Amino acid sequence: HLLRDWAGCSTITGHGLTKGAFGYPQILPRSQNSLNARSILMQSGLVEIRSRNIASLGCKLDVLSDRFAEALYASEADPVMLLRDVVTQSAPAELEFSDYEHIGASLAILRPYLEVALRTKRKGVNIFLYGPSGTGKSQLAKVMAKVLNCELFEIASADEQGDAVEGEQRLRAFCAAQCLFARSKTLLLFDEIEDVFDDKSSVFGYKSTGQVRKGWINRVLEENPVPTLWISNSLNLDSAFIRRFDLVLEVPVPPKKKREQIVRESASKLLDAMSAARFAESEELAPAVVSRAVSVVRCIHEGLEAADANNAIELLINNTLKAQGYSSIRSNQSRKVAGIYDPQFIHADVDLAKLAAGLVQARTGRLCLYGPPGTGKTAYGHWLAEQMDCPLLVKPASELISKWVGESEKNIAHAFRQAEQEEALLLIDENDSFLLDRVQAQHSWEISIIASTNFIKGIDWAALRRFDLKVRFDFMKTQQAWALFCRYCQELA
Repeated sequence: HLLRDWAGCSTITGHGLTKGAFGYPQILPRSQNSLNARSILMQSGLVEIRSRNIASLGCKLDVLSDRFAEALYASEADPVMLLRDVVTQSAPAELEFSDYEHIGASLAILRPYLEVALRTKRKGVNIFLYGPSGTGKSQLAKVMAKVLNCELFEIASADEQGDAVEGEQRLRAFCAAQCLFARSKTLLLFDEIEDVFDDKSSVFGYKSTGQVRKGWINRVLEENPVPTLWISNSLNLDSAFIRRFDLVLEVPVPPKKKREQIVRESASKLLDAMSAARFAESEELAPAVVSRAVSVVRCIHEGLEAADANNAIELLINNTLKAQGYSSIRSNQSRKVAGIYDPQFIHADVDLAKLAAGLVQARTGRLCLYGPPGTGKTAYGHWLAEQMDCPLLVKPASELISKWVGESEKNIAHAFRQAEQEEALLLIDENDSFLLDRVQAQHSWEISIIASTNFIKGIDWAALRRFDLKVRFDFMKTQQAWALFCRYCQELA
């Protein structure tokens, strides 16, 4: 309030501030040095002198937050209290280190690296965690603090009143935390870094805070004394920033086996084993979505029957998946159809049972399944995965093809990486749209594992020759149709 009342000097610089505010010649040199751009005070982010030509002293000199200014009046204010409006102590971890075994290879490097960094006070230690929302990135930071036996502080995205903290202010809070926690065994967590690196619309030519302060941020990433974990839901960062992180670690949706374990543990006594396995088939089902739905149903489960609890959890999860643009969980009816699949009902030009037996033994192969729609190509993929006792990863071509240059290749590469991580059988369905003849297509790809198509004649032959086997699926013979009809009647009975 005092700053707002002071009239601005004719020229408000660091020198003008000290002269106009204090009026004491004996402290002028010291205060001038403190307000120098390279001083410890200014680099800490606690105080900022705005460079624009602002006449009001209250607007020219800015402190980190109003709460910070008030806390300075306390005679014994500790660093946590000083910064409580913009830096908060993290809550305890709800997960364990073992819950991240699906990214164990990366954690085998991350954990010892952070141990050494904390012990040796190594500077410039920055870890970038990215992946879809709800996959446990923030929890991973808390787990690392737990196993390393150190404190974890978060750069707040909202103040104590619930108001959003802008990107510029969050960067200043980060600098202040780096100064105040430099000598303690501490990790910092900077979540939702989009606030800094993607907080302006490029459509209208505006630069984000990260772009405006690019040189400064690059220097901070090389000199920060407190190891920091930066979290984002995407990889939409300038490559100049990304290359300055020591480790770039993706936290994906867990593989099917892990998803099923998470569902069973989260919804114990609320879901039956069959429903848990069915829920786990959703490739987009993040742990946070499951825990949120289960927590709601637990509040009201005393008045629900077992079946109603199942349905309630499924409804909540499906609503969230739909809002995120994902497919709903497969119904029980679709699983029953897959359950009565039998290769003897399929009219193919090879013995499908023997083919499956060979793949079970070899554990690798590249198949192209072609033929009219509805002849059992996709269903064979589901049945084959059961015979091989491995998850099936189904990727329709429509999900892989993009109108943006290079995006389709990225999507396909990601599908193969995901199949490898989950040790899954990859089925790329409806390949007609991108295995076209080279005369008609602008791009061609090398596809492996299983690919299905309804039109073999237009397929790029250079791609076809890379398949180990091409299998034709045709319409059922009369006796096959009758046998399948009888089987369904038995199921209905």
